Amino acid sequence: MSNRIILNETSYHGAGCIKEIVGEVQRRGLTKAFVCSDPDLVKFGVTKKVLDVLDGAKLGYTLYSDIKANPTIENVQTGVAAYKASGADYIIAIGGGSSMDTAKAIGIIINNPEFADVRSLEGVAPTKKPCVPIIAVPTTAGTAAEVTINYVITDVEKKRKFVCVDVHDIPVVAVVDSEMMSTMPKGLTAATGMDALTHAIEGYITKGAWEMSDMFHLKAIEIISRSLRGAVNNEKEGREGMALGQYIAGMGFSNVGLGIVHSMAHALGAVYDTPHGVANAILLPTVMRYNAEATGEKYRDIAKAMGVEGTENMTAAEYREAACNAVAQLSKDVGIPQDLKGIVKEEDIDFLAQSAMDDACRPGNPKDPTKEDIIALYKSLL
Repeated sequence: MSNRIILNETSYHGAGCIKEIVGEVQRRGLTKAFVCSDPDLVKFGVTKKVLDVLDGAKLGYTLYSDIKANPTIENVQTGVAAYKASGADYIIAIGGGSSMDTAKAIGIIINNPEFADVRSLEGVAPTKKPCVPIIAVPTTAGTAAEVTINYVITDVEKKRKFVCVDVHDIPVVAVVDSEMMSTMPKGLTAATGMDALTHAIEGYITKGAWEMSDMFHLKAIEIISRSLRGAVNNEKEGREGMALGQYIAGMGFSNVGLGIVHSMAHALGAVYDTPHGVANAILLPTVMRYNAEATGEKYRDIAKAMGVEGTENMTAAEYREAACNAVAQLSKDVGIPQDLKGIVKEEDIDFLAQSAMDDACRPGNPKDPTKEDIIALYKSLL
């Protein structure tokens, strides 16, 4: 058996590192950027921080911001047309998962036009060419889309999200500048941070996990658990920790997969437009308990990384419960809702469960769920 690791060609980390974009553009001989960023980031001046860098170096660009929080097939199709009209030869994606996922889909279709039907990219699409070069600048500390080979698109017509996994979509450069994250409100900081923790925990216990991915995920859990509360309070050290922790989690899970927390969260996002990080955070402790017996001693490591003391003297039942409790407490401390009341309608649960079963993340779960299991998990949170 072989294990594969795919990462960015180059990544920059640290406050103020967006200035490095200029050198990367010049070294690569690129001429005009297609800047993908969501409308709120444009409105509140976050996108402008990067545009100012481009303007200062007299680098041309076209701005595209027709992007929803859960990007749609239409957002991608409109973006492809706008890219073709722009004369650009590379993409700068500024934002969270929505901007970067849209950019990946656009970049793939531009260089692989036979996949113009966005739905044809679901799963592991057999694209032939790397996407248009992408420089990814995250503004949230959660999705790690800047270092993953995954993206998620919403099919509004069918009320479902679909996951695309493609080695050709990874950004060539990631610019992880914590100052780009400093304007995130508390709620978004909490939600995206819990998304990052979910990546790290699911990546650590997924069926595809191995020693190298374990290294990334355990370190990510440690950094996130000590940094998220501070980041929510907009403390510099917390922001910097989350910027790094979420990226390290992405280095791991992109290469080994996730589990049914994500499958169930994708269904919630597609049907109710539930913010992805909020959905993950609500589901994570409950699904962890469901998976516990299929994880060997890994919950001992998770509990220790979360800061729980005395794990070496605990029984399996004790350290598993300690891990779940530590995750639930962090979620509560940063203001995440603790159940799905007011989100899920009971008459939708069968559809949600089937969507989760059909999701690309489900096979990686350490325990093979039935549809009835997933129905029960949803209902337990009502």
